[in-house]
Amino acid sequence: MTSKNQIGLDKEKCKKLADGLNVLLADYMIFYQNTRGLHWNIKGNKFFELHLKYEELYNDILIKVDEIAERILTLGATPLHTFEDYQKTAEIKSKKNISNGEKGVQSILDAFETIIIKQRELLDISSDANDEGTNALMSDYIREQEKLVWMYSSFLKK
Repeated sequence: MTSKNQIGLDKEKCKKLADGLNVLLADYMIFYQNTRGLHWNIKGNKFFELHLKYEELYNDILIKVDEIAERILTLGATPLHTFEDYQKTAEIKSKKNISNGEKGVQSILDAFETIIIKQRELLDISSDANDEGTNALMSDYIREQEKLVWMYSSFLKK
């Protein structure tokens, strides 16, 4: 029996990667739902601006959710796919009834902090596994999200 999977990577290292990607997937799913809630519940003088930004963000998160799940499958594992699993696994917790723009943006920044840290860890693991596919995905996400952190932080004047 070979120690390589169907894409030529070490099965043990891929299991570790897939496990980490499943944790990231769970965080993204909670982040997605939180952002939908922000979009639906925003009130105040920044309503139009934030309503659109939240929609832009949750649409982007949804694309990433699909990419992460497909990467898990490519590595030979099964992505988490129930909300029960997401809530049990995710570090990001559900946010409820946030209508204040500043609190909403802060919750986005908090989620990005969690996600970026996990993506950096996965970048290290994927590099060790010689997994360019996961490595490129994490690298692209980090680059995009660092810019978003700067922009959302600027909104809060941080």
